Amino acid sequence: MTTEIRGGAERDRVLDRFRDRLDDFDVSHTTVAPGGVSDAVRAVVEPPAVGVSLPEGRGELPSGVPTEWSPADLRGAATGVTPASLGIADYGSLVLPTTADGVEPVSLFAERHVAVVGADDVVGGMADALTHLGDRFRADRESVIVATGPSATADMGALVQGAHGPKAVHAIIVQS
Repeated sequence: MTTEIRGGAERDRVLDRFRDRLDDFDVSHTTVAPGGVSDAVRAVVEPPAVGVSLPEGRGELPSGVPTEWSPADLRGAATGVTPASLGIADYGSLVLPTTADGVEPVSLFAERHVAVVGADDVVGGMADALTHLGDRFRADRESVIVATGPSATADMGALVQGAHGPKAVHAIIVQS
């Protein structure tokens, strides 16, 4: 069952659940207005950093996060900053689009990933996310990454973070 989230108390409950689930998966987070995104990114970035431009209305990246970079810049980056298409409250997941300008590699190669997601783009559950993304999937054959917390694996014994992606994740929730 999907739920349309309009605003008010239900919107607040979904955002609170999203933040709680981010905490459960050791994802730090900040909530800011669009005008505060640049400062929030600057506060959590470990240089050197690379980024992908944010959609209109989602704020601006600071000057220390270039959106034009080379493969060598990407390999040397300590932080990658990307937009997230959605947040999924029930799972504390960030939905990252695969785009020509590099969301996928920027989100995976650096040891720290900073994802910028609109508060209005946080949905309650997976069914809500699939409903939201379904038309795009069918029309454009797009794909996304659903990322929940830092990369971790225990396939060789003890839990190791950062084996297949970032060791640390920070979500910036942009609330208008």
